[in-house]
Amino acid sequence: MVSDTRSRPLRDLRISVTDRCNFRCTYCMPKEVFGRDFHFLPARELLTFEEIERLARVFARLGVEKLRVTGGEPLLRRDLPTLISMLSAIPGIRDITLTTNGVLLPKLAPALKSAGLQRVTVSLDSLDDAVFRAMNDVDMPVARVLEGIDAAAEAGLGPIKINVVVKRGVNDAGLVDVAGHFRGSRHIVRFIEYMDVGTTNGWRLDDVVPAAEIVRAIDAVFPLEALAPNYRGEVANRYRYKDGSGEIGVIASVTQPFCGDCSRARLSSEGLLYTCLFAANGRDLRALLRAGAGDDELASFIEGAWHVRDDRYSELRARETSHLPKVEMSHIGG
Repeated sequence: MVSDTRSRPLRDLRISVTDRCNFRCTYCMPKEVFGRDFHFLPARELLTFEEIERLARVFARLGVEKLRVTGGEPLLRRDLPTLISMLSAIPGIRDITLTTNGVLLPKLAPALKSAGLQRVTVSLDSLDDAVFRAMNDVDMPVARVLEGIDAAAEAGLGPIKINVVVKRGVNDAGLVDVAGHFRGSRHIVRFIEYMDVGTTNGWRLDDVVPAAEIVRAIDAVFPLEALAPNYRGEVANRYRYKDGSGEIGVIASVTQPFCGDCSRARLSSEGLLYTCLFAANGRDLRALLRAGAGDDELASFIEGAWHVRDDRYSELRARETSHLPKVEMSHIGG
């Protein structure tokens, strides 16, 4: 097991397969920046499925057990079930999941399940149709995402995690409604504090609804009790409904940083290795691959990058790092 300067192991790899998305969520890919004139990566610059699979095998050699496929919107990548099938055959990988906005799940969920995908996480920031359309900024109705969640469940990709990014004055009034809708469904809603990922979303601390406030609001309607983590490094604080009707999670990167247990590396769609969600620069694995590097050389490069890792952005936020450039969330998938 490879460890960094804070004795954090390398256990999880998040793989972005595209920098494109069919949404323009205001906190992630604001239309003012990612508009018609924005230049996304050409196909030749994206890692091929064979390159992704090879790198994933090398990461597995170094201790990675869990893979999460992300984007952009990963379901926009053509023939994605083929990649899932390739990844599911890698020795040592015990968990393959995918994060999506859900719109294309009715078409792809059965094939993804057959290919070896185990679970999906779906982003759904509000059940209020007007609020949801405003937040995704492409006028996508909330019903389309709910159809995707149902399709994923029917295909056996559950229990599904529902991610809700909470922004004060935008969707915070509807949190109890979201919790109530999925209560008893076996799906797990995870409320996420609005984070300062990237530099284009106009983040302000005043826009953050603290996790404690989120929990209080839901507990007042549906009484909760805290649960222990499922494993070291789990990002969500877990709570169970006292009546036994399920659980929720709260991801508190801003008010309760969890850098100390972070075991996640991120691979961008063009092959850059990032060791933190808030990193400014990545290390170029694609260049090594296309220059003919062997697996041992790739493993040594990755191991060296992880050994010197000292990232703890969320613990330092606003004191020392707020002025630094950061990679956009849409580029490395959160």
